[in-house]
Amino acid sequence: MIDRPSPTCYIYFACARKNLREATELTGDELLQVLATLANPHRLRVVAALTHERNYVSQLARELGISRALLQVHLRKLEAAGLVSAAIEVSEDGKAMKFYEVAPFAVQLTPKTIRNAAQSLGAENDLELELR
Repeated sequence: MIDRPSPTCYIYFACARKNLREATELTGDELLQVLATLANPHRLRVVAALTHERNYVSQLARELGISRALLQVHLRKLEAAGLVSAAIEVSEDGKAMKFYEVAPFAVQLTPKTIRNAAQSLGAENDLELELR
């Protein structure tokens, strides 16, 4: 008999600050949110840039060649999907700076996990409304 992966879709997040590892079973709607978030080329570049080191909005916007306003839109979506986390720190000159870093994650997809996720999709989820 062939050992097959469990027919459940999991996304794994590790909390960097607490050094914990937690597995959360995703619903179909949650899986769509993660995949749709990563499907945008700007957000994919943001995650890639943050894999090197944490960064603050102004510096990250300069490195990526996009406006801070556009970057903040993408960072909010990445944060909502649980793919990045943020912390506010005060610089030496007293300015509040919001630093972002990648939240360690892994998504395991198989045909069975996609089938199970599809069965748990809502009739019309917020993501569908957002994409319209």
